[in-house]
Amino acid sequence: TALPAARAILASMDPQLAPTDARRMEDVVADQLTSTRFYLTLLGLFSGLALALAAVGLYGVVSYTVSRRTREIGIRVALGARRDHVLGMVVREGMRPALVGVALGIGGSLVGGKVLGVLLYGIEPNDLHTMVVVTMVLLAVALAATLLPARRAARIPPSMALREN
Repeated sequence: TALPAARAILASMDPQLAPTDARRMEDVVADQLTSTRFYLTLLGLFSGLALALAAVGLYGVVSYTVSRRTREIGIRVALGARRDHVLGMVVREGMRPALVGVALGIGGSLVGGKVLGVLLYGIEPNDLHTMVVVTMVLLAVALAATLLPARRAARIPPSMALREN
């Protein structure tokens, strides 16, 4: 709304100074950040895809392990193992690689943060809050991917398991 008044004042001072490309500052900033937003959106999408693939992979491995151990689990249940013990056993065995991966990831993040810290401006390379949130999300996804086959293993009837080959 102030553009016509500013043009009139500039034209009265010197006709050569009339602004030709006047835009709001919000538009200028938005134009500058467009490519950054695009790349960050892509990074977020690929990160989500990687998390989903990791969850499906972990689910597949644990599910395969449970199917291979159906007879053993059935024998354990037939000999008196409680269902919560079977559930705990499968969850522990499924979460072990996830815990090792998270520990290695935290170590790699700490080392990588020190190396890449010189490239960052205004951001701490090893932000504790971010590391805790990411660790909790990864562990929750791993637990969910492990819990589904574990629940199925805990419900295996001993009579069916003993008939498995």
